Amino acid sequence: MKVALASPPIPNSLAEGLANLENLVMDASKRQAEIICFPESYLPGYPGMGYALSDQSPESLKAALNRVCDIAQLHSIGIIIPMDWHCPSGLQNLAFVISSEGKILGHQTKNQLDPSEDNIWIPGTERQIFEISGVKFGISICHEGFRYPESVRWAAQNGASIVFHPHFTENKENAKILTEWGSMDNPYYEKGMIMRSIENTIYFASVNYASKYMESATSVINPDGTLNVYQKYGTSGVILVDIDLNKATGMLAKRFKNQLYNK
Repeated sequence: MKVALASPPIPNSLAEGLANLENLVMDASKRQAEIICFPESYLPGYPGMGYALSDQSPESLKAALNRVCDIAQLHSIGIIIPMDWHCPSGLQNLAFVISSEGKILGHQTKNQLDPSEDNIWIPGTERQIFEISGVKFGISICHEGFRYPESVRWAAQNGASIVFHPHFTENKENAKILTEWGSMDNPYYEKGMIMRSIENTIYFASVNYASKYMESATSVINPDGTLNVYQKYGTSGVILVDIDLNKATGMLAKRFKNQLYNK
């Protein structure tokens, strides 16, 4: 399966986010990608950016999701679209999976929140495996993929060949512009990506916004922990990679003895 990862700029509005999404989806589709993933909370945009309340309403978000379904069908490509979503228990951070026919296949919630997010979202409670074009995959959102490797291991143990990791890292206060992927001087995030792949023997596809002071690149890590491809820092666009199921064996994840820790 040919996988695409989108690095859009941080949108100024829900409408701008949808416009950028369609352009990036169109690009990926023309390059024969079968699925494309966007960064964390892409619609309406990451909290704290000053979005209009109307962009954050349940009605606006439902309309945006319907539009993404139409875009998926129009361009015949699967889409992983992270969103804020109003649920009976409160606002959740989740990612919908949409088929190339425009059908919603399900969603994955962010179950492990960063402590700073406790007043923004309600954590989810379940994990799910998805399948498109015969390839099984999981989703682990930002903090839980970086800090809670169990979320990725669960997917690998349940047959995932790749785990998508929509996230957002940016540090305007530090104001450091990264230039070298995986540098010792970079924050730990890219090292975490390496570990999530190599400790499970699967592909790890981590997706960030394109911003000036981003702290990690949109990247695909091979099952042996080597870097496959990454998007240049601060540059919007789409990267593609072919998933080789013969390499994504999940061997190390499957050898993990869960029963030793069920106490």
